[in-house]
Amino acid sequence: MGSLPPSLDLPSPNAKSQQIDQTTLLNLFKSQQNHLNYFFRNLDLSQTLTFTQTLLHCNGTIFFSGVGKSGFVANKISQTLISLGIRAGFLSPLDALHGDIGALSASDILVLFSKSGNTEELLRLVPCAKAKGAYLVSVTSVEGNALTAVCDMNVRLPLERELCPFDLAPVTSTAIQMVFGDTVAIALMGARNLSKEEYAANHPAGRIGKSLIFKVKDVMKKQNELPICKEGDLIMDQLVELTSKGCGCLLVIDEEHHLIGTFTDGDLRRTLKASGEAIFKLTVGEMCNRNPRTIGPDAMAVEAMKKMESPPSPVQFLPVIKDDNILIGIVTLHGLVSAGL
Repeated sequence: MGSLPPSLDLPSPNAKSQQIDQTTLLNLFKSQQNHLNYFFRNLDLSQTLTFTQTLLHCNGTIFFSGVGKSGFVANKISQTLISLGIRAGFLSPLDALHGDIGALSASDILVLFSKSGNTEELLRLVPCAKAKGAYLVSVTSVEGNALTAVCDMNVRLPLERELCPFDLAPVTSTAIQMVFGDTVAIALMGARNLSKEEYAANHPAGRIGKSLIFKVKDVMKKQNELPICKEGDLIMDQLVELTSKGCGCLLVIDEEHHLIGTFTDGDLRRTLKASGEAIFKLTVGEMCNRNPRTIGPDAMAVEAMKKMESPPSPVQFLPVIKDDNILIGIVTLHGLVSAGL
């Protein structure tokens, strides 16, 4: 039987050398800031504007491509555009040469991200993309590279150097690629006059989307879920209804379903404290709040939440009424939170 491997928990012989102090870290951040400032100072805005306008007037799909870290950035920027309702996509240079280039057409733009501009996989992709009739744009940092000689448009991202002490690891170059791509994306968003509602429609599962899409009628309880009673009902006879529907209240209505008022579990405690045994003879109508906050079914759900939290004191629910004060539902704070608002 062989010997057991040494414990992975033992400290390394060079553990003391594997330290970093606050000053060193601060200096690295300052250096990165200086490298980014170099990019901002030297970026050709005229060139960038032409690039942005070209994307804006694209009649097809804007494809992005890149290899390695630049590929991750290209993919991320394509996803940003998609989230803004712009037709975009990521085209892997390797997969493109094995069938995926079939997605490319003469009305499309292909943006190639590469720090050096000499990436072999992208250079192999260029003639194939040209054969499909696509418009090619290179986004590179090294001057006089091979991609600039074969693309229809070229954008240079000024790079002073990588933060890496060997000037090799792509950390500053990918940072400026990301800043460049996302800033152009927001410029396109503004030029297309994208509304907050349109943006939300592309993010229906997120909190922003839900706050701009969901209406009260989408999240309210209704019909058999409502804790309803009549004003002549005795309070003690309605305790089950008060506690079983999970709303913490009773909705007091008349024969035509008009809302008369509300009676909460807090009202029950206060009434019991003030009345003692007399509570057995009190009706809900005698003790209910006849001027509760209400909301309509077509109001935005986020508006309901704001209304619940408004002065003089927050409430946990809002009766939902339609024309003529007809009760049709109830929206609760717990329900709104559960819906992700």
